[in-house]
This record gives sequence, structure tokens and C-alpha cells, in this order.
Amino acid sequence: MGLHKILKIVVGILGVIALVIAGVVSTLDSEALQEELKAVGSINAMEVPASISYLMLIAYIVLGLILVLVVVFVLKGLASGGNAKNTLIGVGAFVLVIAISYLMASGVETEMKDGEILSANGARWVGAGINAFYILASVAIGLMLFSGAKKLVK
Repeated sequence: MGLHKILKIVVGILGVIALVIAGVVSTLDSEALQEELKAVGSINAMEVPASISYLMLIAYIVLGLILVLVVVFVLKGLASGGNAKNTLIGVGAFVLVIAISYLMASGVETEMKDGEILSANGARWVGAGINAFYILASVAIGLMLFSGAKKLVK
């Protein structure tokens, strides 16, 4: 097994562990987290919410770097002989699905659990996201069924 495969496995395992830890931290209340850290004796002068905000800042920086690298490598692949026409068709189809989803959505100003108000436009974007998910999921399921039926006919 090559070093590349081993590193891919290690990165995958670390990614899953980080995802689980991020999920646990994001669901905890900051006061409950402070009490838990005091109970195990691992809290010092630094407050827990401040340390979490630093970790979130690092996460946003890493996410930004990843997005920049993805865009750079996609553009590099297109410039080095990739099929730009098919890529543009795919991006255009996705934008069309988002536009149709937004036009189908309705937005009503809504009060949230924490007392804040979600604007009508924000509610419309939430509805658009749900509509886009349903459209893309139904297209994916339809294509899988079509592909399976086509293989059965052959």
C-alpha cells in the first residue's frame, strides 16, 4: 500500500473525528461546557466561549483556504484541457435550479425560538434551499432508476 493511500486513510479518520468533536461542541451550551471543564479541572483563566470563538475563527480561515484552493485547482484543470463547455452547462443547470427554487418559495416574517425575527427574504431563502434539495434529490433518484432500468434492458 502506497504512502498516498495511507495518508488518505489517516486524513479521512482525522476528518471524521474532527466532525464528531465539532458536532458535540456545537450542541453544548457554553455554561454547561464551562461547568463540565471546571468539574474535570481543565479550565484556567481563559473563558470557554472565548476559546471556542478562537477555534471558530481558525475553522473559518481553514474553510476559506480550502475554498480558494478548490477554485484555483478547478480553474487550473479547465485551463489545462478540461471540458469547459460541460462545466459551464453544469454550473448553469445548478444556477437554474436555485433560481426556480427561489421563485417557488414563499417567505413570511417568522419569530424564532430565541425571540429574533427571521425576515421574509431569509425565510424565502430557507424555502429555496429546501426546494433545491428536493429537486436535486429527485433528479438524482430518477437518474439512478433510469440507469438501472437501462442496464436491465441491455
